[in-house]
Amino acid sequence: MNVNHTLLAIVLIASLPAGGAAQSTPPRSVGKDLMTQDLIDLAGKEAVVRANEYPPGTSNPPHRHSAHVFLHLLEGQLIVQVKGGQPVTLKPGDTYYESPSDIHVVSRNPSASVTAKALVFMVKDIGAPATTLVTQ
Repeated sequence: MNVNHTLLAIVLIASLPAGGAAQSTPPRSVGKDLMTQDLIDLAGKEAVVRANEYPPGTSNPPHRHSAHVFLHLLEGQLIVQVKGGQPVTLKPGDTYYESPSDIHVVSRNPSASVTAKALVFMVKDIGAPATTLVTQ
């Protein structure tokens, strides 16, 4: 092997992800806030309406919303589970609720080809983050 081939081989090997880690990390959901509104009758609280998309193979890490969360699935399928509860498979038209104390341990799109889409409504403390990651 000449020097040019050796350099090419080193560049190609160096450009590969270490241990394939980058390729094995599942995608996460992506949310876009559509509306945020202070709730004047509920001191210190705000409502958030957001659109969430869950690409094929999405698997979000455990998290908490510290909010009342109402999810309505528009498209695709979504498997959800809160700590201490059973997994639930949502289909278009299904709704799901999480309380402020729930830890969301499973949020997964089981499809390899179809994006799941949901409309989410939250009531939370004004200015508080919509989602925080938790360790189990």
